[in-house]
Amino acid sequence: MCGIVGAVAARNIVPVLLEGLRRLEYRGYDSAGIAVIDGANQFARTRRIGKVKELEGAVDQESVLGSTGIAHTRWATHGGVTERNAHPHICWGTVAVVCNGIIENNDALRTQQLADGFEFTSDTDTEVIVHQIYHHLNQGMSLLQAVRATTAQLEGSYALGVISVREPGRLIAARNGPPLLVGLRDGEFFIASDIAALLPVTQNYIVLEDGDVADISSEGVSIYDDKGERVEREVLESQLTADVVNLGAYRHFMLKEIFEQPAAIAETLEGRIAGERLLESAFGYRANEIFDACEDVQFVACGTSYHAALVAKYWLESLGVGCNAEIASEFRYRPVVVRPRSLLVTISQSGETADTLAALEYAKGRGFEHSLTICNVPESSLVRASDVALMTRAGPEIGVASTKAFTAQLTALLLLTIVLARRRGLAARDEAKLVQELRSLPAKIEQALALDEQIRAIAEQLVDKQHVLFLGRGAHYPVALEGALKLKEISYIHAEGYAAGELKHGPLALIDSDMPVVAVAPNNELLEKLKSNIQEVRARGGKLIVFADPASGIQQDPHCRVFEVAPVDDCIAPIIYTVPLQLLAYHVAVTKGTDVDKPRNLAKSVTVE
Repeated sequence: MCGIVGAVAARNIVPVLLEGLRRLEYRGYDSAGIAVIDGANQFARTRRIGKVKELEGAVDQESVLGSTGIAHTRWATHGGVTERNAHPHICWGTVAVVCNGIIENNDALRTQQLADGFEFTSDTDTEVIVHQIYHHLNQGMSLLQAVRATTAQLEGSYALGVISVREPGRLIAARNGPPLLVGLRDGEFFIASDIAALLPVTQNYIVLEDGDVADISSEGVSIYDDKGERVEREVLESQLTADVVNLGAYRHFMLKEIFEQPAAIAETLEGRIAGERLLESAFGYRANEIFDACEDVQFVACGTSYHAALVAKYWLESLGVGCNAEIASEFRYRPVVVRPRSLLVTISQSGETADTLAALEYAKGRGFEHSLTICNVPESSLVRASDVALMTRAGPEIGVASTKAFTAQLTALLLLTIVLARRRGLAARDEAKLVQELRSLPAKIEQALALDEQIRAIAEQLVDKQHVLFLGRGAHYPVALEGALKLKEISYIHAEGYAAGELKHGPLALIDSDMPVVAVAPNNELLEKLKSNIQEVRARGGKLIVFADPASGIQQDPHCRVFEVAPVDDCIAPIIYTVPLQLLAYHVAVTKGTDVDKPRNLAKSVTVE
């Protein structure tokens, strides 16, 4: 989603702003812009459609310089992808604004501002913010007062960076929903929507809370809460370094992150198992109390994280724990029936997913007593809003299509499954077996990654296809959903995941020689059922790609390519079988020539509805 960077310093901060934008490119965007207060105390603004490198070239050509400024990468919501709609927006040469979010009362404010004589130069909802701030400045308010008066009139979600030529050397930041951080460094101060943008200049930062407005100048940072009271927010130190967003020897971040999965999962497990037993302390100091009160689980998530929840539902119910999994955007808009002693579990890579955050708040209001989040970002809103959190520790994930975050989520969810199954009488020997399988995950994922060259060779067969069907049974049905999602996200080939038993209830009508079918076939109690489904495809001339256990007995022929996945226990099989599907999607997309890391129309962190 959109990215914000801002800075106040005693030097030219244009290179800092541009580097910050480069480090936010993974979030997804369609235009970029920068505005600084120059030596003549006027705005120097440059905006471009397309990539940050286009903006960089224009800034160099125009020799933009300034010690106070804001910059932005935009992902279009209100108004098309045009330079006039790119941020920052400026009102009558006096005040400039960048914004992440959506202003829901945009139409009402626009109508009033038109009546007051304001001229609109864009189609965006953000422009009403800069006009409203200007209005309050003209009433004699300071920049801080004008921003606070404006935010009191806004409905919706937003993160703002604001500067004015009337108060050079001052930067105002405001947050209500989307994340916003303030970076600190020896008389220099920065804002950013993601820690990645701050790392080249500082590892020390403050997380603004919802309702906060920060007044930033060379003299320091003052923060006011939603009641206007001066507050202190904790100064944190990031453990990440500036090189976390480097590609290294890989062609794309997605491929790098696929191959980082053994290390990421090892990190997820580190310090959380001892001998043959899981350590519950990994879930936080209140975990025992919360888990003791839990009789069943309600998962809420979006996209890939929702698929992780669906896998965990199979795991939990197989061990006697009642469970439901729901898409956050559906959950939050219906009258949920809350079962007594239910634990709400949210799952999110970024911890800033707007629908998941809103679903958590909605769930609290409906009577869920306790909440747990499984997340990859310790500084995120979901972590701070939940009673307890289990961090996946997958490290920064730059590619929009989630890979290592998904398998790390599954690993964390298997830890949760063990914890809750203990309270249903899980025997020590059974727990020891599950722990042993968890320990084996990094090595077994390495084995799955060894299929890379074979998968690369078959990718060309899918490049000219318009549709692909993915099949799985049991806990591998969500794996099929995830495989289809990966392919459609980055190759733009229409793909659907189905429970294989549903094939004859409709999708079978689509099967012909132009409709490839990808099947996931571990050696479990549902294998014979799945083999029958594969025969249904074969009988209708379908082309099959099957990822199977060597003992599956599925025969390869000119119409069926079988990739052997090393034998693996059923409990961790969904994690292992995910990996070749990621590789398949990646190689098809590369062969097609799409933008693998930044697919069209998508964003990494979805901070609006």
